[in-house]
Amino acid sequence: MALLARWAEATPDKVAAHFPDLGRAITFGELDARATRIAQWLVALGLQPGDGIAMLMDNRPEFFEVAFACRRAGLYYTPLSVHLRPSEVAYMLGDAGAKAVIVSPGVADLATAMLREGATGSVPRFAVGEGLPGYDGFEAAIVAAPAHPLPQRPVGREFLYSSGTTGLPKGIKRPLVAWENRLAPDWDMTWKTLYACGPGMTYLSPAPLYHAAPHSFTIRRTIAEGGTVVVMAKFDPLRALELIEQYGVTHSQWVPTMFVRLLALPDADRRRFDLSSHRIAIHAAAPCPVGVKQRMMDWWGPIIWEYYAGSESVGTTVVSPQDWPLRPGTVGRPVNGVTLHIVDDEGRDMPSGQVGRICFAGAPRFAYHNAPEKTAAAYDAQGRATLGDLGRVDDEGWLYLSDRRADLILSGGVNIYPAEIEAVIARHPDVAEVAIVGIPHAEFGEQVHAVIVPRGRGDGLQATLEALCREHLAGPKRPRSWEFVDELPRSEAGKLLRRILKERYLSPS
Repeated sequence: MALLARWAEATPDKVAAHFPDLGRAITFGELDARATRIAQWLVALGLQPGDGIAMLMDNRPEFFEVAFACRRAGLYYTPLSVHLRPSEVAYMLGDAGAKAVIVSPGVADLATAMLREGATGSVPRFAVGEGLPGYDGFEAAIVAAPAHPLPQRPVGREFLYSSGTTGLPKGIKRPLVAWENRLAPDWDMTWKTLYACGPGMTYLSPAPLYHAAPHSFTIRRTIAEGGTVVVMAKFDPLRALELIEQYGVTHSQWVPTMFVRLLALPDADRRRFDLSSHRIAIHAAAPCPVGVKQRMMDWWGPIIWEYYAGSESVGTTVVSPQDWPLRPGTVGRPVNGVTLHIVDDEGRDMPSGQVGRICFAGAPRFAYHNAPEKTAAAYDAQGRATLGDLGRVDDEGWLYLSDRRADLILSGGVNIYPAEIEAVIARHPDVAEVAIVGIPHAEFGEQVHAVIVPRGRGDGLQATLEALCREHLAGPKRPRSWEFVDELPRSEAGKLLRRILKERYLSPS
């Protein structure tokens, strides 16, 4: 019996997930029954173990229903960002080999654009809820599916994509779990002991469910452990505090941008709510300014945990709320038996205090889907894996981030790579050169800044380029500020020196 089925049998009437902004909730019994019927329907479509589907949904109950159905049917499922462009969807559907697409009305504009531009190809497509023109009705499709469990099949799983340095997403496709091993613990179970995950937890999810961390914490670390999830339709700081009090939230996860917005609330609003149930608040995804985190600790008390990791699962560091005040700025020490190395460009270990590339050893190997060259680049000659980030360790082995990938922009917890944006802007004939960098932003951490060398005077060029970006780039990737210069800083070998551009905007710490 799978974990969801166990909880459905033991506590069928307990709520597995609240969706307060939709006025909906789903119990373990209901979730289990829906997952079974949807799994039967997917198998009836002809999907075999190891096949996959794609999901383009906002935060709603069907997200969990389809995800658990795929796990039950031995299928991969790929949650897609609602900020993608149709061309990006088409690439990911093709790369993942998705054999069906399920969307929700909350992303109607993108779903309609996907149809108009042929992004879904001939793949069967369905819309949940009230449906969408051009998509078959999800409820009508599953109504005739049997309600009894499927025969034994491998355990399906998520097939997530992580942005790549070329701008194209990189798929991380891990092997399915054999039926007989379905209840075996994951390789990394430190989260269960560190964060006390279990049936007594109520987890607030203020982020989109298609993101890797909210997806993992809601499905595998809360619902599968018998806990209850409270899902926000979208983040609102005052609403988040209200929900903590209303549902007795015990656990939550955030990105630093959310902390900034919470701290911006008037003192009277911050004091209005009873947050005494809240005992574990986790944050990651982007470096958190020391001052912001300290203010949150002063407000919420010693409940804020931080970790550093990636979707590739090559290694994780964690710092507790007790350890962080002793060494502000650290993102922790490695857990789960992996070892941390700071290496130079030749792969040699560097002494404490010196900045180098962050590498981990001891985790299971991973591979990027259909990208052997990118997989090879993630490992060094000693078999140590890296996310490409730079950092240093102190004498006691605590990690401090210096930069998260040389070119990466982190805006509001979203990874943005300059190369993709530069490729769009460089198409314009009036652009001689372009460089995209992240510059400090008080709320989002960084914002996308474009530095352009125009051909000629460049009068009116900014408005033209803004329109070009609106057409070809997702919202978070579009430049928020522009600068026009005579030349870009380059090395003697002609390499663009982004560091020089970024240093102009760095304010003193």
